[in-house]
Amino acid sequence: MNRDFSLAHLTVLSLPPPGMVRVAARTGYRFVGLRLIAVNAESPGYPLMADKTMMRETKAAMADTGVGVLDIEFIKITPDIDVAALEPFMAAGAELGARHVITAPYDPDLGRLAERFGAIADLAGRYGLSAILEFFPWTVVPNLNKATWIVDAAGRENTGILVDALHFDRSDSTFEELARIPAARLPFVHLCDAPAEQPTTTEGLIYTARSERLLPGEGGIDLGGILRHLPSEIPVALEVPMEELTRDVGPEEVARRARDAALRVLAGMKGRPID
Repeated sequence: MNRDFSLAHLTVLSLPPPGMVRVAARTGYRFVGLRLIAVNAESPGYPLMADKTMMRETKAAMADTGVGVLDIEFIKITPDIDVAALEPFMAAGAELGARHVITAPYDPDLGRLAERFGAIADLAGRYGLSAILEFFPWTVVPNLNKATWIVDAAGRENTGILVDALHFDRSDSTFEELARIPAARLPFVHLCDAPAEQPTTTEGLIYTARSERLLPGEGGIDLGGILRHLPSEIPVALEVPMEELTRDVGPEEVARRARDAALRVLAGMKGRPID
């Protein structure tokens, strides 16, 4: 089972894009996902759309290594989002050769959320990008079913859903729902693992998601079940933030261990049918 691996920025968030691309190359990744917009004030983003020097250095690293950009992130769809203001972000994605833009649902008005998601998809489409909606158990779109509703309501061709193994496991999403989604709507997956015992608070869910996940195969998530219900051969993006381990061994070693662990998970799936 041959897959292209992508290194999600959250796994090595302390690395600026040029260094991240070179680490990805040294540790066996075909792609990276770049965080150009910070999620919050406590974590970094790297606005290449406003930093010509870093953009130039990132493209040079890509040319030197052959590593491409799978996705750029992270658009929070809030009630007051200015979609037109995202144009420089989209243009930067196109300049990097990215395929997808990751969005997140933070507007309680689901009808308006779907409308804004559609507007983002329209803007992304002008730059050859697709808009991907990621669901999170602590948001207004907490599961796969609600994410499907939003994407359907938006009604754009260049849209999809990002299944993150952690969020799928922490929500009430099902394999049956996953199997019903058209393959074109599932362009890549975020892979990681986590303890079988789930946090009981929003704070606990967010802490695990942003700071301390486990390497694939080292926790209690049914990764094989998730992967067997997704389209075969889609890229596997490893989003495995491990802040404590990163402090001990550095981001490059974490990236290497994440890919090695994912390879073991995929190797263990060979010949196993869909449940």
